[in-house]
Amino acid sequence: MNTPILRVVDSITELGPQDAGCLAVSGSHGGISSARYALAARPLLSVFNDAGVGKDEAGLAALPFLQSHGLAACTVAHDSARIGEAASTLRDGVVSHVNDLARALGVPIGERCEFVISKLNGAV
Repeated sequence: MNTPILRVVDSITELGPQDAGCLAVSGSHGGISSARYALAARPLLSVFNDAGVGKDEAGLAALPFLQSHGLAACTVAHDSARIGEAASTLRDGVVSHVNDLARALGVPIGERCEFVISKLNGAV
């Protein structure tokens, strides 16, 4: 298996079809609008900020949506990384929620995003 390309983007809207199969670490919230951009790009894994989860779990809506389209996704806790800053997501983020496909990739709740990405890139 080839090592997936890492894309660190402040907004998930920066991804496109050329990013299919990448590891997408974003600063975007995990809402449904963000999920639609991830669906168009089809990363191996999309990482979002849970934005405090929000009303009716709106900050996590991307996870089941992407799961239903065969895509892995997770969020980092809003109090562990700055919303809108992907470098903070990667460096400081702690995984707070995962969909089943992310879990199958080996993304555990409570792990640092940086470690998860290193593991998926074969560096650990």
